Amino acid sequence: MADKMNKILFSHSYFLRYDNKQWKTGQPYPPLGTLYAAALMRENGYEVSLFDAMFVKDPSELTPVIDENKPGFFVVYDDGFNYLTKMCLTNMREAAFKMMKMAKAAGAVVIVSSSDATDHYEKYLEEGADFVIIGEAEHSLLDLVSSLNNNKNEFSAIAGLAFKQNNTLIKTARREVLKDLDSLPAPAWDIVDIEPYRQMWMKHNGYFSLNIATTRGCPFKCNWCAKPIYGNRYNSHSPQRIANELKFLKGKYGFDHIWFCDDIFGLKLGWVKEFADLAEKEKLKFRFKIQSRADLLLQEDNIKHLARAGCENVWIGAESGSQKILDAMDKGITIEQIKEATRLLKKNDIKPSFFIQFGYLGETKEDIKKTIKMINTLLPYSIGVSVSYPLPGTGFFEKVKADLREKTNWTDSDELKLMFRNTYQPAFYKQLHRYVQKNYRKHLAIETMKKLIQYPFKASGASIKKAASLVYYIPNVFWAKLKLDLLEKE
Repeated sequence: MADKMNKILFSHSYFLRYDNKQWKTGQPYPPLGTLYAAALMRENGYEVSLFDAMFVKDPSELTPVIDENKPGFFVVYDDGFNYLTKMCLTNMREAAFKMMKMAKAAGAVVIVSSSDATDHYEKYLEEGADFVIIGEAEHSLLDLVSSLNNNKNEFSAIAGLAFKQNNTLIKTARREVLKDLDSLPAPAWDIVDIEPYRQMWMKHNGYFSLNIATTRGCPFKCNWCAKPIYGNRYNSHSPQRIANELKFLKGKYGFDHIWFCDDIFGLKLGWVKEFADLAEKEKLKFRFKIQSRADLLLQEDNIKHLARAGCENVWIGAESGSQKILDAMDKGITIEQIKEATRLLKKNDIKPSFFIQFGYLGETKEDIKKTIKMINTLLPYSIGVSVSYPLPGTGFFEKVKADLREKTNWTDSDELKLMFRNTYQPAFYKQLHRYVQKNYRKHLAIETMKKLIQYPFKASGASIKKAASLVYYIPNVFWAKLKLDLLEKE
């Protein structure tokens, strides 16, 4: 029994095959948050293993892994750095419930840490979880497992827990977020099989990307953005710690590209410059993408440091081309800042990409037109288009929760259903997504055609192909707009 209680089998609830859009895109990332937790538990003497659900066809595949490992603890620990797990998709929730029941039947103590479980801990406890960890979970997990192993059942003294005791639901005080991130051991990369990730990336994209987090949390107050795990505090690893981790991953796995999965990259003054200096000193040659804000990209010196370090793509939460909507979101940026940030990034050979959302409360046809115009005028490298998604714990959720009786979560990331009453019906926003994407690609093709005419000697196979796509997009945009107009009238 003692040996069993020393064994922890980790998993997570993101099944890539259950999210058809993401499966086709073929850009999976290992569950980084899970690997951090496993590393901390191993550092404290526990035997850890991983059932990686990323490529699994069915949760039932967990059964032989439990039989082989015979763990005392089964921990569903979702990756709090990945926006796909923050969306709390019902496909993944149901898969988590199935795994929990299997582990419970095998006699393991079931512990869950995820954005969805933090928001809906009652549901997880009802479905068989023994404990749900609320918020940032590594040290709560360590305290809980240590307490169970020492037969100390005073769980109320452990911060960041929800559990049932004598049929009474108990939720303890929230744990303070960790400030010294460098105190954590490096993620337990050795417990995950990297090859399926590499193979899918190479097959679909022609290069291999891995994920690293340099920070936790976001101090900004966008009223639709939930932060159930790392909160509004902003804490960072040191540049040296990140450089060391990159050297290790480059040597072990030979990645081509890194996604720095921070909510906001490089907010701390001087961090980017110091990191760029270290990357040059250590001869770390790689490309990377980050997420940032338009108002943080207005100092060209900082952008030059990003470019020097290897940044090739910055995803900006542009959200809307209407200042009225940005203000309603408490976004804290202006349209002019989006324009200037885009200009400076392009000037320094960094590709700007936009996150866009439609359907926010109060958005009108004119606001939608402004957003489409902004996209087609600024022509970012890529766009991610969604509709406003109410997440528990946000001001936006509180405004629309009365309309969420029928549906509160998407099934998968491509559902794109507007789940509350707004200016137009949900089908309109689904078609708007199709129209905006096709119209954007048409404008990219037009711009490429102009450059080919102006600089014919710089033509490449890729640029010729992109310009030729105009033949496809012109009629497709026409029909997409026609369908959109019909839905608008309905």
